[in-house]
Amino acid sequence: MAFLATALIYAAVGQAGASGYIAIMGLAGFAPLAMKTTALSLNLLVAGIGTALFLRAGRLSWRNVWPFAVLGFPFSMLGGAVHLSENVYFPVVGAVLILSALQMARTAFMGKAAGSDAPATPPFAAALVTGAIIGFVSGTTGTGGGVFLAPIILTMNWGTARQTAATTAVYNLINSFAALIGAYAAWDHIPSSLPAWLVAVAAGGTIGAYIGSRFLSDRWLRGILSFLLVMSGIKLIW
Repeated sequence: MAFLATALIYAAVGQAGASGYIAIMGLAGFAPLAMKTTALSLNLLVAGIGTALFLRAGRLSWRNVWPFAVLGFPFSMLGGAVHLSENVYFPVVGAVLILSALQMARTAFMGKAAGSDAPATPPFAAALVTGAIIGFVSGTTGTGGGVFLAPIILTMNWGTARQTAATTAVYNLINSFAALIGAYAAWDHIPSSLPAWLVAVAAGGTIGAYIGSRFLSDRWLRGILSFLLVMSGIKLIW
């Protein structure tokens, strides 16, 4: 049930839930390699569902996606092959999530009202660099990348919250696939319970992506995501 609820809430804001899955497994005492490979596997499925539903709802702009993905894919694969020790893994992932949460909260509650400025198209060079850096970090940590990319897109006004949700859903799909390939040497650490967890996150992800692609307001999308990020970060650090 924890994985199902996590997938539902994250999918509503265009995320696949890797940071949430990592937090759950961290509390349950899983080893970093098991957490990383399992989170990427679950992330891949939920991101695929989210991408399909956002595409069907007409929310997806490929022009906003592919510049981030061009270098995001190979760098995620490189990151997937890097395995951090437990003492490094938890603090690094937790700190980055909390910083991202603070920035997301600022854009949700202290920034300009949604729609007050027309969003700009992401500059190609900046999107390439951003995609590469986030790709490597997310591949190394097993977080998929969307939780890092979303605050940047919103801060730079490269898309509305709903467009950002659609963009990060695709980015999560691409980067999770690449990072999982890069981490092939650790596949034997994936728990035997993974099939049951895949069913749970598929159900939660489908419901969440449907809600997020059609009903939630921009401010609610940002607020929910900021709360999820900070809670995940705190759990990983402590």
